[in-house]
Amino acid sequence: MMTEASPCVRVCVIDPVTTWCIGCGRTAQEIGDWIIMDDPARRRLKASLPRRLTDMTTRATRKAARHAG
Repeated sequence: MMTEASPCVRVCVIDPVTTWCIGCGRTAQEIGDWIIMDDPARRRLKASLPRRLTDMTTRATRKAARHAG
């Protein structure tokens, strides 16, 4: 049986406003918990990520966040 693939896109920067990663949309807690989540929980989380990324910020704000700090 295949394990649900990580949504990580190797752009690991936490947005200070939303606390979501600007690359994948997960929180730091969710990123850390990924290894212990079962596949149904991973699928539920992955289903929420496109909306988070859309809601989080504009593309310009995401770019600025990558260069902050």
